[in-house]
Amino acid sequence: MNPNRLWHRRDLLKAIAATAIVAPAILRGETAITARRIIKIGYVSPLTGPLAGFGEADRFILGQVRSALAQGLVNGDVTYGVEIIHKDSQSNASRASEVALELIRREKVDLLLAAGTPDTTNPVADQAEAHETLCLTTVAPWQSYFFGRNGNPAKGFTWTYHFFWGLEDVIAAYLTLWSSVETNRVVGGLFPNDGDGNAWGDVRIGFPPSLKEAGFKLVDTGRFEPFVEDFTEQISAFKTARVEIVTGVLAAPDFALFWTQAAKQGLKPKVVTVAKALLFPSSVAALGTRADGLSSEIWWTPNHPFKSGLTGQSARELVDAYVHATGRPWTQPIGFAHALFEVAIDILKRAKNPDDSASLLEAMKTTDYNSVVGPLKWTGEPVKNVTKTPLVAGQWRKMDNIFNLVVCENKTAPEIPVQEKLNLLS
Repeated sequence: MNPNRLWHRRDLLKAIAATAIVAPAILRGETAITARRIIKIGYVSPLTGPLAGFGEADRFILGQVRSALAQGLVNGDVTYGVEIIHKDSQSNASRASEVALELIRREKVDLLLAAGTPDTTNPVADQAEAHETLCLTTVAPWQSYFFGRNGNPAKGFTWTYHFFWGLEDVIAAYLTLWSSVETNRVVGGLFPNDGDGNAWGDVRIGFPPSLKEAGFKLVDTGRFEPFVEDFTEQISAFKTARVEIVTGVLAAPDFALFWTQAAKQGLKPKVVTVAKALLFPSSVAALGTRADGLSSEIWWTPNHPFKSGLTGQSARELVDAYVHATGRPWTQPIGFAHALFEVAIDILKRAKNPDDSASLLEAMKTTDYNSVVGPLKWTGEPVKNVTKTPLVAGQWRKMDNIFNLVVCENKTAPEIPVQEKLNLLS
């Protein structure tokens, strides 16, 4: 066959296909918008394993986002289709790295997103940085994310950006919470040998120097491996030191074991404020009646005074939609998963050329966006690639056989309303 004839035939088929795409809009009397290629967004989060609580709301959030993008994403006079490819990290850092690489190399995503503790965010961001793929992450304290990836504050990263609160915020929230009640100010620390535990227990950037400065004594028996089978060493040390406040950053199974063994071995602290393990209604309810009065940091609630720039929903409306759709209690990661996609879509809409990675990067740098978790803008503070969100602290209260999380301290973020005062454990 004549090569020129084959070429013309291909051109003709392309023209017919393009007409088929545009024609329906013309027939409806709408302005015809040129359809381009599909933009691909990769997303990695823990759907299974011990960190699955962080991804519990993801399918609901992705359903909302896909509905919002059903007619495509408009950038200038071009409409792009959007495909979101979701991968399960299985609560494993190696798996997170593996699927991130699949998304970059095999799927050739334009933008990579990740959420759900440093076990997910850090390996995903490392792959993105290595392969010059724009990446946005959340739900990991910024020190665990930045320094956990050996970040240099003088240089930062090029392709990877993050939003969440920092250790300075959770320390300030905890100290304010503990100072509101009478204790002997002796604190037992539970810091595992992982990204979070190493950052929280760090003698320079973690809890130790701040507790000492505020007049609290820290009892820290050292790092232990996640999913340890016995906490007798820690419990014995806490009892000997007369610990009245217990804190740390633990996965739910680890804290459940510690709390069970503490009861059997006679450790009775007045305050227990633990991150990660006490974030989710399901893991709190699994502890039974002894969960009543346990406390934690609070990143986001239905009462937060922010709304989505993507759907227009307030925090309360987003929570109500989730509860109605799933029949499950609301969880804090709902807001952050939603905000992750809010910012991603905003970047894609503002980029001068969504087909160009440098253009996407420039749009990321110039983000100034009001999300459902608060305003997000990368200004170089606290470091180049990080912007912070508000944080408060509160307590789980059992009401009508249901555990509710109430805000007890807002000195660190006065725009978030206080609901109750902290009660000591009985």
